[in-house]
Amino acid sequence: MKTEFKAKFLQHINKRRQDQGFTLIELLVVIIIIGILSAIALPSFLSQANKAKQTEAKQYISSINKGVQAYFLENTKFTTDVAALGLGLKTQTTNYTYLVSDAGTAANGGSTSSASPISATTLKGYGGAVAVTLPDASGASGTQTILCETTSVGAPGTIALSGSNTLCPAGMTIVTK
Repeated sequence: MKTEFKAKFLQHINKRRQDQGFTLIELLVVIIIIGILSAIALPSFLSQANKAKQTEAKQYISSINKGVQAYFLENTKFTTDVAALGLGLKTQTTNYTYLVSDAGTAANGGSTSSASPISATTLKGYGGAVAVTLPDASGASGTQTILCETTSVGAPGTIALSGSNTLCPAGMTIVTK
């Protein structure tokens, strides 16, 4: 290579280093890549946020079921007052409204509870029940619990108590039994 050409080439490289900027094309490519990544990640993030909110309802209904069992063992009756359970739970949070219902007498009934989402367009509903089980061969009876989740977003249905075989209503699935 000629020395003049080498000198001009080195000047060109040196000048390019001094500019140190991005071209419009480079910026557009980066913005497009960020847009694609956020379009993929945002729905996943929102789904995880809803799952966290729904976990609150599962925990509350599970705690209410345990509290109702304990209340029944101490008082041989059911209550509709969440405060009477002594759990320190609120009847309404940012995401759900909680309700406890007495579903009959101590001999053949139980208690149902529900978590109805305040925003019925994004969160699933939950229902729980504590049922008095039928006496076994020795004449002893007890209680059983169930926790149901709606199959789609919206308020839960009412759980019908039937002795030892309490099931989730249509449109709901069993979470725990």
